[in-house]
Amino acid sequence: MSFTADEEREFREQFDTFDIDRNGHITCDELGEVFKALGESVAGYRLRELIAEVDKDKNGTVEWGEFLSMMDKVRSTKAKFGLADASEKTKKLVKVEGMSSASSAGTTHSFAEDETISFSDWINYVLKDDADMQSRLPIGPDQLFDAGSDGIMLCKLINSSVEGTIDERAINKKKPNMYKVHENQTLVLNSASAIGCSVVNIGAEDLISGKPHLVLGLMWQIIRIGLLAKISLKNNPNLAVLLRDGETLADFLKLSPEEILLRWFNYHLERAGHNRQVSNFSGDIKDSENYTILLSQIAPAEFGVDRSPLQEREPNKRAEKMLQQADKIGCRAFVRPTDVVNGNSKLNLAFVANLFNTYPALDPSDGLPDFDIGDFDETREEKTFRNWMNSLGVQPFVNNLYSDLNDGLVLLELMNKIKPGVVDQARVNKPPYKFGAQMKMIENCNYVVELARQLGFSVVGIDGNDLNQGNRTLTLAIVWQMMRAYTIRLLETLAGGGKTISDADIISWANKTLKDGKKTSSVASFKDPSIGTSLAVIDLVDSIRPGIIDYDQVNNAQSDDVSVTVSVGWTWLW
Repeated sequence: MSFTADEEREFREQFDTFDIDRNGHITCDELGEVFKALGESVAGYRLRELIAEVDKDKNGTVEWGEFLSMMDKVRSTKAKFGLADASEKTKKLVKVEGMSSASSAGTTHSFAEDETISFSDWINYVLKDDADMQSRLPIGPDQLFDAGSDGIMLCKLINSSVEGTIDERAINKKKPNMYKVHENQTLVLNSASAIGCSVVNIGAEDLISGKPHLVLGLMWQIIRIGLLAKISLKNNPNLAVLLRDGETLADFLKLSPEEILLRWFNYHLERAGHNRQVSNFSGDIKDSENYTILLSQIAPAEFGVDRSPLQEREPNKRAEKMLQQADKIGCRAFVRPTDVVNGNSKLNLAFVANLFNTYPALDPSDGLPDFDIGDFDETREEKTFRNWMNSLGVQPFVNNLYSDLNDGLVLLELMNKIKPGVVDQARVNKPPYKFGAQMKMIENCNYVVELARQLGFSVVGIDGNDLNQGNRTLTLAIVWQMMRAYTIRLLETLAGGGKTISDADIISWANKTLKDGKKTSSVASFKDPSIGTSLAVIDLVDSIRPGIIDYDQVNNAQSDDVSVTVSVGWTWLW
């Protein structure tokens, strides 16, 4: 191999982009993080394939010598490597050092500058009518990280995605000092976690100092949850027209929001008589043809949306003309021509979701099945469990509490979070399954039950087949015990000393804290009806941090103070 000094320096920069912890090895996890920064979602098996193409010594990682050897083959023989293609794409990333307190010295993280433009534009749009934001808007891409430093904008963004998550009374708005700013950011993190965002390794200080990688990552999760929340039968019963022959509503509800969006996209392409279909938000939309057909199909006639962009052959100019058509219906958001042509899957997903939310154009005259959405609607309990899992950063993201757990992989990942190291990875079957996929998924689920028994869970009458088949009652029984075990372990870690904590210990602590705070309320057990009024919890919060509760805003009747308790209370309890 013979490279010039400039070539080797460029290749080293590309290698270091992937080698996030700078230990000399590119791992699958690190490769996945770079793809995320590029706006691409790549399955775990594909990441392993990309590594294997270059991994000469078969140790599961790529070292500097192997990386150089790959680049030499690309240059001399025009060989194709997925990792080399990804390396070329990384040139457009912005790199920053040491992104969080959890980062090791010398680590680097990357983010796409395109995202700062898209997210700032979206924030300006969704918050434009908010009275508290009038003096802060518009926010430019170069102001995005500083704009979120006091927590107010992030609180507002969370509420724009999931209405009512944060009680406005809990936000410190009037020129908050650093103490109040920290309260706001803690509120942001707890509220983001409550709606299903992963906040692992993000602290209030990271948001206050505007760490780009972490702020952008959190913003995307908040925006994504808001965009995809309406893509459900509950919010749009007309989605039932997308059912295929022989498919039941229960089958349809197993689809992720992304899968439903693709099916919706293809429904309109088919109705337009178009000869193409889409299977992703990257390669299939790069030429803007499918987008142009979709826009002309969903736009009301009075807006004058047409297919004229198809007359333009140059990709970037065609993308620009397509976006001008989208602008006619007020949907030019998230993507620029380069994002379309480059196939940024993250931003294009957001673009399509916004189109659906604005103009779904689903025709019920095609015939809707007779159904009661209440039979399929997610319960509060199910939503709580699902958001808890997602807040811990499990992969893949859990959209359906039953179908997304039926291969056992997420449950095994949670087991490892409850007791690190308890899962023997050699016993875990991971996709792609060459044969016997169903049996391998049941084996994973049986392993989950085995580990649950080891951890002292009650698993009488539960086997792996119950989890694989999505038995509601038995799946909830396992998941509830997992959430409880995780919470108890967290409390034990915070308490120190290795003491086991029981329900009685928590109740005893609560009542002692209430008494020390000179409160008259008390709690007999976690089933005490008084908890439902939130009054005891409000008193507990004020006992922990005297003066944090404004009692003028508290109803002493059977009140609606749950929201203010969640917003303010858990900030300090946790």
